[in-house]
Order: sequence, then C-alpha cells, then structure tokens
Amino acid sequence: MDSAMKKLNQVVIKLLSFMAIGLFLTACSNNLPTLPGASVHPSLTANPADYKYLIGPGDELNIFVWRNPEISGTFIVRPDGMVSTSLVEDLEVSGKTPTELARLIESELAEFIRDPIVTVTVEGFIGPFSEQVRVIGEAFEPQAINYREDMTLLDVMIQVGGLTEYADGDNARLVRVVSGEQRSYKVLVGKLIQDGEIEANVDVLPGDIIIIPEAWF
Repeated sequence: MDSAMKKLNQVVIKLLSFMAIGLFLTACSNNLPTLPGASVHPSLTANPADYKYLIGPGDELNIFVWRNPEISGTFIVRPDGMVSTSLVEDLEVSGKTPTELARLIESELAEFIRDPIVTVTVEGFIGPFSEQVRVIGEAFEPQAINYREDMTLLDVMIQVGGLTEYADGDNARLVRVVSGEQRSYKVLVGKLIQDGEIEANVDVLPGDIIIIPEAWF
C-alpha cells in the first residue's frame, strides 16, 4: 500500500512540475516581442498570359557552351540565387528565364572566348518562392507547387491530394499580391472537389497562397 501511495505521489509531483513548466513557458512567451510581418514579394511574372519559367534557388542548370565542353556542365543554383560556372563566379541567375541566362553567360564569356554560343536547360524545376503556389492547412499533402501555365484551383487541389476529412473547404482563402499589397479572396474548394461544382474553379497565379482552415464541428 505504501509503495502504491509513493508511486502515486511521484506521478502527482511530475504532473505538477510539467504544469509549472508549461505556465512558466507561457508567461515567458507572452513577454516576448512580436516580429514584424513577412515582407511582401510580388510575383516576378508581369503577365501570366505570357508565362515563362523563371530560374530559382535549388534548380539544376545544364549549361552548354558550343565547342567548349570543358566549361560546359551541370550547376546547382545556390540558396542566394547565384551560380558559379567554370569561368564565371557568382553569377546572379534567380528570376531569369533560361534564355535570358544564356545571353548573360555569353556576354560574360566573351571576355575569354570569341563569339560564345550558350544554351541553358533546367532540370529539377523548383523556381523562386515568388513564383510557387503554396497550399497550407487541411490539404491532404500541404506543399509548395511549381506554377504551370494556365494552372487553376482544381489543378492545385489534385496535386495536393484534395482535402482532409477535417477541412472546411468552402471557407478557404486565396492570398495574392496585387499592386504591392496582399489581398484575400474566398475560394469554394469544397464545392469544387466534393460537390463537383466546376463553376467554383478559378485561375491560380504565380505566388498565390491557398489557406484551408479546419472545420468546427
């Protein structure tokens, strides 16, 4: 009996200790300063109707210099948006199309090679954050998606696997940067993918954020 009481007292003491620690952490967190809101970064795509893929950190670039295999090769874009090639170091590539980058490399290589001809192809597409479509909340697989030409809400939801059973799809929000300001729009994800109301489908643009809340039962 004494042994059982001793164990019970130990459990109670541990629970009280955890509660005290929790209260202490809560009090400390309430006194911490609040960080300013995240910087607003509009999409680098000026006209979605003329969408072209833009290079971003993490992309794998195949840079081919005609008649110069020794300086051709595959290069990874660094987290700072720069890339270092065999002859040119710290070349800023993020936000450029492959064609724009090819012309830039040609101008840089002209110092070393006569009339260089460069071709750039991208493998392992990632792109800049400003061009990705991000889905958070009660999607089956929340993730950042590479924007594709003429992408719609339905395309995005297919890629994230639809809604979870706890999702309040018809109270979802789409956040978009318009004229340098973040604006929120209501999107009826539930009606679209659960009820099949195709009228609820809308165009998605580079940089959009889709937030799907949890339902209150």
